[in-house]
Amino acid sequence: MGRILAIDYGQKRVGLAVTDPLRIMANGLDTVGVHEIFDYLAKYLVKEQVDKFVLGLPKQMNGEASASMQYIRPFAKALQRKFPDIELIYVDERFTSVLAHKTMQDAGLKKKDRQNKELVDKISATIILQTYLESNT
Repeated sequence: MGRILAIDYGQKRVGLAVTDPLRIMANGLDTVGVHEIFDYLAKYLVKEQVDKFVLGLPKQMNGEASASMQYIRPFAKALQRKFPDIELIYVDERFTSVLAHKTMQDAGLKKKDRQNKELVDKISATIILQTYLESNT
């Protein structure tokens, strides 16, 4: 059984999280630049078996797709084209950034550390993955 890898895709950075091999826990993996994501994933997939990608789906409060979908859709198509054997699943990512900031605050991180956008993206990806795991167990 392969891992599940979550992707919090943004305009500048991509937060990544991954499960353990038994798919019990979600762990932050990394944050990479948008232009580096496919090379990063290709290298990662050489080392680790991944069966599913979980992609954060940005929605508005009324449930409709947000404006961010204009760059998420092309990314999702390219992801499926480059890695056709890996299932792609979408997970609602509303409030993940808010939850990431709250998690950082609850963990006692200093204000300067909480402003680290790379860390916020990685934690957001972890929340997306944890949400998926909790809804599919």
